[in-house]
Amino acid sequence: MRIGELSARTGASPRSLRYYEQQGLLSSERQSNGYREYGANAVAIVETIRSLLDIGLPTTLVQQVLPCTVGAKDEAACPELLEQIAVLRDDVGSRAERFKTIEASLTSYLSANT
Repeated sequence: MRIGELSARTGASPRSLRYYEQQGLLSSERQSNGYREYGANAVAIVETIRSLLDIGLPTTLVQQVLPCTVGAKDEAACPELLEQIAVLRDDVGSRAERFKTIEASLTSYLSANT
């Protein structure tokens, strides 16, 4: 499928799809006319990429995690990523706690000044 169809099927903009390719997250074949041609599993790959990015993983980690989620070719590498993901999860939890503290402080300030 071409980039326009992949974009329509996944909701990802063509620009995002080109960015995913640039980052090594997605691949395509170039046709003789220069158009990108994506394989049948591209929809699943893009949906996975978007989900991983939505939860806050950086593209460098998405690149490492992706083989463990779509088609799992190299399952041996996957357990090594669990520690990195756990660290990221802990960091997100820590940030969430800080945001709750800030929110409580702001609420208290607003209550005292209204």
